[in-house]
Amino acid sequence: MSSQRFTPEFKEEAVRQVVSRGHSVAEVAALLGVPTHSLY
Repeated sequence: MSSQRFTPEFKEEAVRQVVSRGHSVAEVAALLGVPTHSLY
C-alpha cells in the first residue's frame, strides 16, 4: 500500500475550497483526484 504525501500548499488549497468557497468535501476530492477520506 503506497502512501501519497501532499504539500502543505496543496492541503491549504483543498481546505480553502471547502471552507471559503462552499464546495463539498466530495466535490473537492473529485476535482483534485484524491479519495474523499483523505480530505477529512
